[in-house]
Parts: sequence; C-alpha cells; structure tokens
Amino acid sequence: MNTSVLRTAPSAANLRWLWLAFAVIVVDQLTKHWVLAVFRPGEQLTLTPFASLVLAFNRGAAFSFLAGEDGWQRWLFTLIAIGACAAMLWFMWRGGRALFCAGLALIIGGALGNLYDRLALGHVVDFMLLHYRDWYYPAFNVADSAITVGAAALIVDSFRERRSSERRDRGR
Repeated sequence: MNTSVLRTAPSAANLRWLWLAFAVIVVDQLTKHWVLAVFRPGEQLTLTPFASLVLAFNRGAAFSFLAGEDGWQRWLFTLIAIGACAAMLWFMWRGGRALFCAGLALIIGGALGNLYDRLALGHVVDFMLLHYRDWYYPAFNVADSAITVGAAALIVDSFRERRSSERRDRGR
C-alpha cells in the first residue's frame, strides 16, 4: 500500500505548524504564572459543580507517576520530552496532512511547556481540577490538555488515512 500520495516531500515548509506549538507554550506559561501569582498551594476555587481551579505541583509525569521519587525522575522526563519532541519534529518535517501536523504541534507545545516547568521550577504546575461528588480527576494544565488533544488528533488522522488507503485499494 502506497501512502506517499498523502504526504508532502520532506521540507522545512512542513514545519509551519510550529506556530501552534509556540501558541500552546505561551498560553500554558501565562496561565501557570497567573495561577502562581493568585493561589497558594492547595488553595481551590470552585467554578462549577464539576470544575475548580487549584494550585498543585507535580514532580512526576502523568497522574503523578514517579512523583514520590527523590529527583532522578526530573532528568528522565526531561530526556524523554527532548527525545519525543525531536522525533515529532522529524515526523513533521517529513510532512503529512494538516490534522497529523497539528496533532504533532500540539504535543510538542505541551511537552515543551511542561519541560520548562520541570527545568525552571523542579516540578510541573497544575491548576485545572475536574470532580464529581467524591471523585476527583488529577489536576492538569494547558500543556496537558494540548498533549491530549494532539494525541486524539493523531489517532483520528490514523483512522482517516487507513480509510483513504482502503478506498484506493478497492479502486485497483
């Protein structure tokens, strides 16, 4: 199956989607700076019956994975973020459909937003909290949201590409 029809030739022009990564980083850092200026750690402001703002620090990864370790995880997650961003830049340079490149850019922006926190502060600043009665989803931030939306975009794009190639194969 030949998917090269869907991809553009490798080119720096394919990196034009990096504006989206930059926008994620800016919004992420602005919101984190605002929350750090307005809230004390653990302070919570209820917005709706299911959403609050809270200042929380995460020394680990998603869902506080390895947060209780003595600091080595900071450097592990730094290396992972740098390696993943480099790989995604390479995939973006290789080209692809708009949804694919937008998804990569969102993930890159989110990873770099959290990487900045990890390097500058030693932890990631989280502030959005979803809850219902006694159930609480772990606090997260704009960068985390961008990573999630970017991953969803890549999944949707992979299904769209598969359907497109199946249609081409049936036409043969």
